Amino acid sequence: MSGVWETGEPRCQAALAVLASLCRARPPPLGLDVETCRSFELEPPERSPSAADAGTSVSLLTVVVIVCGVALVAVFLFLFWKLCWMPWRNKEASSPSSANPSPEALQSPSSRGNMADKLKDPNTLGFLEAAVKISHTSPDIPAEVQRSVKEHIMHHTRLQRQTTEPASSTRHTSFKRHLPRQMHVSSVDYGNELPPAAEQPTSIGRIKPELYKQKSVEGDDAQTEAKTCGKINFSLRYDYENETLIVRVLKAFDLPAKDFCGSSDPYVKIYLLPDRKCKLQTRVHRKTLNPTFDENFHFPVPYEELADRKLHLSVFDFDRFSRHDMIGEVILDNLFEASDLSQETSIWKDIQYATSESVDLGEIMFSLCYLPTAGRLTLTVIKCRNLKAMDITGYSDPYVKVSLLCDGRRLKKKKTTIKKNTLNPVYNEAIIFDIPPENMDQVSLLISVMDYDRVGHNEIIGVCRVGISAEGLGRDHWNEMLAYPRKPIAHWHSLAEVKKSFREGNPRL
Repeated sequence: MSGVWETGEPRCQAALAVLASLCRARPPPLGLDVETCRSFELEPPERSPSAADAGTSVSLLTVVVIVCGVALVAVFLFLFWKLCWMPWRNKEASSPSSANPSPEALQSPSSRGNMADKLKDPNTLGFLEAAVKISHTSPDIPAEVQRSVKEHIMHHTRLQRQTTEPASSTRHTSFKRHLPRQMHVSSVDYGNELPPAAEQPTSIGRIKPELYKQKSVEGDDAQTEAKTCGKINFSLRYDYENETLIVRVLKAFDLPAKDFCGSSDPYVKIYLLPDRKCKLQTRVHRKTLNPTFDENFHFPVPYEELADRKLHLSVFDFDRFSRHDMIGEVILDNLFEASDLSQETSIWKDIQYATSESVDLGEIMFSLCYLPTAGRLTLTVIKCRNLKAMDITGYSDPYVKVSLLCDGRRLKKKKTTIKKNTLNPVYNEAIIFDIPPENMDQVSLLISVMDYDRVGHNEIIGVCRVGISAEGLGRDHWNEMLAYPRKPIAHWHSLAEVKKSFREGNPRL
């Protein structure tokens, strides 16, 4: 038959087309079967999808939906059983007649005796006290037990208050109201009734200042050791004939390396404060950490003014193509520290770390006097000298603000009067604070010298701090005041920048 397809005669092609259309007809005509169509190499008639196949797919989909629904119902029932049914059953099982005794059992003498014996037991009392602290409305503890424990605690608290708290004057009530809360709360003294293990819940969360003070002192020592940057050797001598102070810079030792090669190019700048206009400088020594300078510098100054002058030495590292790096500085507050300057005296000093030259902000003199019997602290602001000029005119309008601090919080503040257009004001004004003797170790004073501005905010010239937590002269002045009560103790204090005071104690100004 393929040969007939290949002849291409029109009649044969028409006959074959008719036969092919008959084979594709649905249903095919009688007498025409599949074998006949295949013998002529024609397609057999395709079977149409029956209605049975459609019904089978719908049945399968219905079965899947039913199975999913049953699974969801089973999950819901399981969760309901876990979350609702089991806790309810446990609650019924854990509430027998022993947990809720009857009023007759509570009122019977035998039950009262057993309850009293249980309360006298230290272990039971410690456990019940902890339970009452956790929840005052716990259903597991009977109301009678809670009431007994509360009365026991209140009784011992009342006894301790009567035996430990002294009668304080009404002047100290305002001070105690501003103290932190942990200072007022006193632990309940149970005597010998409770073992040490039962006292543990009362000390949880309580701050112990003595631990922090020890760490802070060790931290301060570590910081001071880390701030040293070698030593410097110099000598002082005064020439009475020419009224000149001769400063001889001898050498430096163990300087830190500032260059990439592991060395430095050091030199020293010398000032005689408060005059910064007269600045003298040594030669630069190349690539050394132990330079020997051996240079003399002359400062013309009357002998009477030496007590008010300070020697400032700044050690720098020379850089040819960039800004010179500061290694550290040395400030000699008292020129007569080693001798009377009649002969040349050699002095060794540690070089303190610094990133920039410190600015002389001036000094303030005040006295401290404490009366323990009256609980009264008197600070008398006497005068200031060589204050930093804050106005365009070259002067300032200074006044002094004194803040009473307790654990970094400012409790009170008081101010002096304003002195106009001066850098050396004289006040002679007393500022009084009422502080109980038992709180003297917890407070400190922050003295701030301010510049008054009619327009805008008042600017801070400098601050200093006195107290147990202060450093240097501030701590020594406070201890001397406590060692000599009822006696005014006066000292000069150098003013520091505000940032330094925040690093020491972080007070809020």
